[in-house]
Amino acid sequence: MLHGDFGISYSLQVNMKISEMIGPKILVTIRLGLQAALVGTVIGALLGIIAALRKNTWVDTVTTIISVLGVSLPSFVFALLLSYFFGFKFKLFPFIYNTKNEFHVVDSSNPFHFSIVYLLSSVARYTRSEMVDILNSDYYLLSDSKGLPKAKLIVHHAIRNAMISVITVLAPLIVNLMTGSLVVEKHLVFRD
Repeated sequence: MLHGDFGISYSLQVNMKISEMIGPKILVTIRLGLQAALVGTVIGALLGIIAALRKNTWVDTVTTIISVLGVSLPSFVFALLLSYFFGFKFKLFPFIYNTKNEFHVVDSSNPFHFSIVYLLSSVARYTRSEMVDILNSDYYLLSDSKGLPKAKLIVHHAIRNAMISVITVLAPLIVNLMTGSLVVEKHLVFRD
């Protein structure tokens, strides 16, 4: 396995090396996974920060509901829903991506493809939780009582410290994103 020899397939494509089946497709999966990780982390952190700053309002409630649904739904179910609504019904995003780096777009000129929901939801949840804890912490309340500007308090004391925990959980989340995308892509990968 360390030499790239995964054996020969006996079920998907008979007598074909597995490394030849996976090779061209794994780069596409990694690229899309890294794009999803970047977009999901940025948007998730922003949603978590906004939810924490607007705690116990409708913004917080909506963000929490989206986060819980995003984490709770299996990735293959959510991928099918996204494909159906945004690729087929509304024609906003590409519907299928093949291994020749070509998009088969359904009446859409926007070639942006992503699978960010799980990561976005998890990052938003972690960020919100950490921000709420920090906004109620003694050092933050002390800094606030000293009269520091609100923006400086949030950026230097709250967001900085909240991101430490988010970055800590980001590595396992990215691994889950990559393995989840393999499950979602499984039915399309070997059809070429």
